[in-house]
Amino acid sequence: MNDRATVPERALVLSYAPAATRTGLAALLALDDTLGQILRTTREPLVGQMRLTWWHDALTALDAAPPPAQPVLQALAESVLPRGVSGAQLAAMIDGWEALLEAEAIGPAALAAHAAARGRTMFVAARSLLGGASSDPVEAAGEGWALADLARHMRDPEAARRAAAAASPAIAAATAIRWSRAGRPLGALAHLARMDLAVPLDTPILRATPRRVARLALHRLTGR
Repeated sequence: MNDRATVPERALVLSYAPAATRTGLAALLALDDTLGQILRTTREPLVGQMRLTWWHDALTALDAAPPPAQPVLQALAESVLPRGVSGAQLAAMIDGWEALLEAEAIGPAALAAHAAARGRTMFVAARSLLGGASSDPVEAAGEGWALADLARHMRDPEAARRAAAAASPAIAAATAIRWSRAGRPLGALAHLARMDLAVPLDTPILRATPRRVARLALHRLTGR
């Protein structure tokens, strides 16, 4: 669920990826933004379900046919699928958003499903794209990152607190380990999530501050 304020930090994270994989990582993040925007702009669950179903089918179809004239799908087909990530694999991200759409109340089960299908799926795909090491804690990083982001976009304060609380142990685990050089763009996203979690949910996050940029630079140099 991106907003304009995150753009400078995202550009910095993308700069950590080799030029050959940068466009692909940007495409994965753009896919996540697009799916999140569906929930943010849909008032009727049935309409949201129909839109998510369209994306599920479109992603799956990338494995057998050229992409339609849709920029995100075209970028995925050109820059992600040739590196061993399938459209069907990416389509699993839809389950994470459906878990929120279908839940009467967003409790632990819905949060766990969202974290796994959205965050873990995307980060595992990104590791394949980037050539990260198997030791990179992408599962924990992806789940924690997804929940930390979700917490900042929920209207229900109590549900937001639950999402942030669920994100904390995963992000703590992901940022306690040294990341491989190839995996450091994903490690940087985990560190951004950790810094976001340190800010009270009712307080705006000041992004791209010298302190945050310096922490990302340290991670880029050391993997920690």
